[in-house]
Amino acid sequence: MERVVVLGGYGAVGREVAAGLLGHVSEVVVAGRDPAKASTVYGTTPMRIDLRHDDLDLDADAVVMCAERENARVAEACLRRGVHYVDVSASHEVLSGIEKLDGLAVEGNATAVLSVGLAPGVTNLLAREFGGADVEIGVLVGSGEHGPSAVEWTLDSLGGIGEPWRMRFPEPYGVRTVHRFPFSDQYTLPGRVRTGLCLDSRALTALLPRLAPFRDARAVRAAFRRLHVGGDGFAVAVASGGSVRSFAGRRQSRATGLGAALVVRRLAGAAPGVRHIEDAVGPDFLPELAAHGFTLAHYDAG
Repeated sequence: MERVVVLGGYGAVGREVAAGLLGHVSEVVVAGRDPAKASTVYGTTPMRIDLRHDDLDLDADAVVMCAERENARVAEACLRRGVHYVDVSASHEVLSGIEKLDGLAVEGNATAVLSVGLAPGVTNLLAREFGGADVEIGVLVGSGEHGPSAVEWTLDSLGGIGEPWRMRFPEPYGVRTVHRFPFSDQYTLPGRVRTGLCLDSRALTALLPRLAPFRDARAVRAAFRRLHVGGDGFAVAVASGGSVRSFAGRRQSRATGLGAALVVRRLAGAAPGVRHIEDAVGPDFLPELAAHGFTLAHYDAG
């Protein structure tokens, strides 16, 4: 692969994508509306682009989308020209729009890989290990590590918060209450699936349902952008039939970015079409990702 463009490449996740690609592709281009910020990403080529207004005929072998802005339009422009496309979005509405482009991808001999991140992404791959059985998924994120985009997505999604239940996460987290949250994995995976969110701060987790009616208030959004209570640890756990499989570590943005970079590095020779990550990579993917300082575990739910 010669040239990969990372859209939103100077954000928290985009920087990690770029770092994971350096040395594996000839040129990594970091693109966004602010070329000054793009120029700060080591070892990459900066490029200015406004996804709302600019021409999207990007000169690249692959494009990695690290923003939620014009995703389907970007994907369509890429696939029409035979450019591979990788998307880290967690929104079902965004991904379902791109799923409709499967025929276009096949015609263009290009591959689009969706659900590339922590949830969806790692959660999909852990769920796959249960062979399509009904699963419960818990996502625990560090409230001390969040970029502006992650904050906005979380607050926007509070309108879809649902019932709570208890999940056993790997140590040191133990059993936590999670609240059903509109991650896209529960809509795309087979069987009955529900995905819940909690923060490493128990107090903030308990506040989530109460904040939902006020999620659009400026004061709430401003407070969340400034708030850094908690750490940078994360864990995802998938449970079925009394068994739990988990993936954990520090800095979820790094895990997401590295995962996206590994997907890009596997695109050569991939079958054309639009697919979610569990249908695009093999069983060796999670162990390879975990080797970068993360932990895979398997334990009883009780």
